[in-house]
Amino acid sequence: MFFELYWQYFVVGLILYGVVRAFYVYYSKKEKNVQSRHKKDDDFRTPDQIAEVKAEISDPESEDDLTPALPSDLEHVPLKFTKLSLEETMKRSEEFYNLMNKRRSVRTFSSEPVPMDVIKNIVKTAGTAPSGAHTEPWTFVVVTSMDVKQKIRAIIEEEEEINYKKRMGKVWTTDLKPLRTTWIKEYLTEAPCLILLFKQMYSFREDNKKKLHYYNEQSTSIAGGFLLTAIHYAGLVSLTSTPLNSGPALRALLGRPSSEKLTLLFPVGYPSKDCLVPDLERKPVDQIMVEV
Repeated sequence: MFFELYWQYFVVGLILYGVVRAFYVYYSKKEKNVQSRHKKDDDFRTPDQIAEVKAEISDPESEDDLTPALPSDLEHVPLKFTKLSLEETMKRSEEFYNLMNKRRSVRTFSSEPVPMDVIKNIVKTAGTAPSGAHTEPWTFVVVTSMDVKQKIRAIIEEEEEINYKKRMGKVWTTDLKPLRTTWIKEYLTEAPCLILLFKQMYSFREDNKKKLHYYNEQSTSIAGGFLLTAIHYAGLVSLTSTPLNSGPALRALLGRPSSEKLTLLFPVGYPSKDCLVPDLERKPVDQIMVEV
């Protein structure tokens, strides 16, 4: 009698239970899939990449010592700034554009050496780049030894051949054909100097506490731009190289710690006498700038 009077409530209850159960099963499976996918991602990550992820997600608030990396009583001093006239500002901006517009990526180098004092000035200039929390998360490894350059070339060419034949795909390699670039990298041994730019994911302070390097990728990339500009301003040529999949082996070869990861490689020197570069045009300003 009771069931006959209230059967509709039992039906509604069963329906609600079914809906809740279905949602529970769905989200449980979804969570397992996400965890499984993350695990698979870790399986394909190199130890360097896993260390980088762990360093970037580390919560500094969990550290017992929250002493700032810079002195807490860091003195602030007046900015040394000389305001130029509008005419001089306009003149300099145009002159600098005209200078930098002549910069070209070069792949054939003369063996003529570059004085180390010049290289040091170029690196010092790159070291003036801004960085997150002034951590200066970069290491510039300067290589002039032919023996080491040959080892670097062997490592890179081995990986680049795989990149071109298997990893990069037809679209990528097709786009590169007009630039006449292949996995053969003669400039790695032709150029008198190689500068390998490593980003530091973290370092250690004098008290052995880990010092996180915020925005290390962006900061190091900006420093690379400063380096490229300084190279051109000094009357030298270079090429921005990103040795895909060669970073761990190059880091080991050069004795760099696991807290560092190769970001860019720059061959530096003078162009060869028969140097050729692609006849390219840069986008006009109205295609790269939006005024709001």
